[in-house]
This record gives sequence, C-alpha cells and structure tokens, in this order.
Amino acid sequence: MKEEFRILLVEDSKEDVMLTKMAFAKSKVDAIIDVVNDGEQCLKFLRKEPPYENAKLPGLILLDLNMPKVDGKQVLERIKFDESLKAIPVVVLTTSQNERDVEESYERFANSYISKPMDFIEFLGLVKEIEKFWLNTVKLPKSSE
Repeated sequence: MKEEFRILLVEDSKEDVMLTKMAFAKSKVDAIIDVVNDGEQCLKFLRKEPPYENAKLPGLILLDLNMPKVDGKQVLERIKFDESLKAIPVVVLTTSQNERDVEESYERFANSYISKPMDFIEFLGLVKEIEKFWLNTVKLPKSSE
C-alpha cells in the first residue's frame, strides 16, 4: 500500500485555505492537507503538543509569512534549527513580493519562496507546479513519526 503524502498548510486566511485546497483537489494531488492558522499552532502541530498529540509529520510544509502570534519567518527559523524537523521541506507561499522577505526566508533556510498569484487559474497552475516538483520529481526523506 502506498504511504499517504501529507502537506501542512500554515495559513491564517480562510479564503486562501479554501483556494489552496480547491487547487490541490483540481490538480488531483494524492495528499492529505492538514491546516493550522498561525505560527504558534504550526509549532505545536510539528512538536505534537496538545491538541496535536496524534498529528503526523508532513512531507512538505506550505508556509505563509504574515500570520498572527508567531510569524512565518520565526516559524521557519524554529523548524530549520530543530534537529527533528529541519529535513522537512518548507515552501514559503505568500502574497509578499518584498525582496527583504525573500532574502530573510532563504537566510532561514526556506527550500523555496513563491509569491501567490491573485488569479485562481494562475494559482491552480502554481499548485500543479508544486505538485510536479515537490511530489513527483524530487526525492524527499521519509518523515519520522
């Protein structure tokens, strides 16, 4: 039986969560998408702290930068400097096109930085590219539960 691929979507916008899930559904990605709405929840999820004791580690994290409580850059830094989490690829998926955000994300070891298009058709194409590269092309480490 093929192991299920898990994506953790870290996004505070309900509309963007809905669009992302719709785009992945349309692209026929065979993945389970877990969603958390802020950086604090993301870190609890990844560390399996309450209420996420039974969470399964994702094979890929899609991370928004601008979130309440703990922002995406802080989350990225904590993931990449945690021995048990640093191998999980993190794709920054954000509306920001600010060059400083790009630089700071890569300084914190983001695996890629993608600006979200505002058009749904373009967003769907972007999701297909994410699927093609991260789920079909690259070899990812097996997540350790």
